[in-house]
Amino acid sequence: PEVINGRTHKATVVDLSPWVEYEFRVVASNSVGIGEPSRPSPLLKTKAAVPVVAPTNIGGGGGSRSELVITWEPVSEELQNGEGFGYVVMFRPLGSTTWTKAVVASVESSKYIYRNESITPLSPFEVKVGVYNNEGEGTLSSISVIYSGEDEPQMAPVGASALSVSAAAVEVSWLPIPWNRHTGRVLGYEVRGW
Repeated sequence: PEVINGRTHKATVVDLSPWVEYEFRVVASNSVGIGEPSRPSPLLKTKAAVPVVAPTNIGGGGGSRSELVITWEPVSEELQNGEGFGYVVMFRPLGSTTWTKAVVASVESSKYIYRNESITPLSPFEVKVGVYNNEGEGTLSSISVIYSGEDEPQMAPVGASALSVSAAAVEVSWLPIPWNRHTGRVLGYEVRGW
């Protein structure tokens, strides 16, 4: 802090964070040096303000069929700027002009799941997440593209064949299921025998 003239007995402290408790001390100084600090002032909380820091690491995807899973890094308490803090989640299908808006009132939340039977699997959505408190809505994150959940595979593998390799082992082979934009990538197969 800048040094204040010795005849001044009042100062305005600036650039403090909103809705944070502070205590202050005063230290006298002269050409010889700096004296002992005063006793701390009583705690004083600054006034609340609209939050200005948006959530980071907007991501998501996955989930079940007909779901859009949206995740973010929660905003720390010292950046919430007031009571009644929560998140505003906005999303729209890629290429659409109309945003859908949802409010997540929990401070600790880091996920929102939108469920709608009309969502086709692996559909791209533009997503942004913002913040609010009792003072109003704050900053929104930049737009991220997130895909809705995948569907289960719609076709069985073809070309299954079996070859006996020993008295206790059989080698089973098949043609892989091709990638499908609507159902997604196949993560594994299950081989059943009877």
